[in-house]
Amino acid sequence: MQVLVTNDDGIQADGLATLVKKLSSTAKVTVVAPDREMSAMSHAITVTRPLRVTEYLDFGGGVKAYAVDGTPSDCVKLAVDVLMEERFDIVVSGINSGPNLGTDVLYSGTVSGAIEGVISGLPAIAVSAASYDQYNYEQAAVFATKLVSLVNKHGLPEDTLLNVNVPVPNGSAELPVRITRLGKRRYVNVFDKRTDPRGREYYWLAGDPQDYHNDDCVDTAAVSQGYISVTPLYLDWTSNKLLSELKSWSL
Repeated sequence: MQVLVTNDDGIQADGLATLVKKLSSTAKVTVVAPDREMSAMSHAITVTRPLRVTEYLDFGGGVKAYAVDGTPSDCVKLAVDVLMEERFDIVVSGINSGPNLGTDVLYSGTVSGAIEGVISGLPAIAVSAASYDQYNYEQAAVFATKLVSLVNKHGLPEDTLLNVNVPVPNGSAELPVRITRLGKRRYVNVFDKRTDPRGREYYWLAGDPQDYHNDDCVDTAAVSQGYISVTPLYLDWTSNKLLSELKSWSL
């Protein structure tokens, strides 16, 4: 099995190294990842300058790896269109340092790396360690490796990826799994107003996440209760309900 791995934390990230080590025990892994942190880049692609690719040798063990001075989406596009020697069977993006839950998936470079895989016609998984200070990379890598095998066996529907969030263990050796929908997450006190040494005001994007859920079947609730959350995401954002209603508006 040929697995393409990318991330948004940069090619030197601990989560990526843990994932590559675990996946390499069962599959042939190729890494194409940003040469620096590209968090919250969403699905940005680079069109106003050239992209530079550097071979990266630190993974060892026969893992081909390349660092790209671009976004996660750039990395997957380059890997599929230019760098691959054999066709990939699946794309895995992660392991992200921090959660990608609810509406955060719209901003996530990790999720967008997986989305680019889907756009390229490949099944894809995004994997995140769902904590801000204690990253459960090892269990996330074990679960991701298991999920890769299951996706390879069963396949995924067209235009669909799996978004996985793995919380910190709460005393149990093996975390339970819950299949979820996306929750709703927004941030409060998003901008921190500050003053620079020259007296000029500036704003630093910050804020605390606030989750809204009224049942346990959304990803934000599942992770807060200690479950690994697996959410199928579909690329077609069309509102079929409004599509029908718009036809009555006499536009």
